Amino acid sequence: MASLRAATPDDLKAVAEIYAHYVTHTVITFDEEPPDVPAWRDKHAGITAHGLPFLVSCAPGGEITGYAYAAPWRPKPAYRHTVEDTVYLAPEWTGRGTGSALLTALVEESARAGARQMIAVISDTGSESSPALHRRHGFRETGRLSAVGHKHDQWVDTLLMQRALVP
Repeated sequence: MASLRAATPDDLKAVAEIYAHYVTHTVITFDEEPPDVPAWRDKHAGITAHGLPFLVSCAPGGEITGYAYAAPWRPKPAYRHTVEDTVYLAPEWTGRGTGSALLTALVEESARAGARQMIAVISDTGSESSPALHRRHGFRETGRLSAVGHKHDQWVDTLLMQRALVP
């Protein structure tokens, strides 16, 4: 099992490599070009400046096996207590409980940071893994946006899921 900790700038090369796999080979993300490490540094700085968590999971030897972060849901001030979650795993680390561990910690740390609601925006690829992960962590389906993304010559829906972080 991987251990979890706060991401540091030194981790962002591995984070960029994990994400690049999904950008290049899947429709899980609607990005079409993988962000470079400087873009990840900016994202990390922006997320942590908001006091929100950016986590990595590490194998016993220190290899980054996945990451998760909570980012502001929308820029308007009234949304300041709502965050969107992101969880990605190195492909060889799926199915080992790492995503569940990251999402558990992300929910807890987001609540401690003052967030009240968490939104998941999941591309509907036909795989049930991400929706099932979110359901296991208390998320419920709140909507679907049809054919809002076009990537790799296909139209993709997004599933919206949500959970309260505080009672």
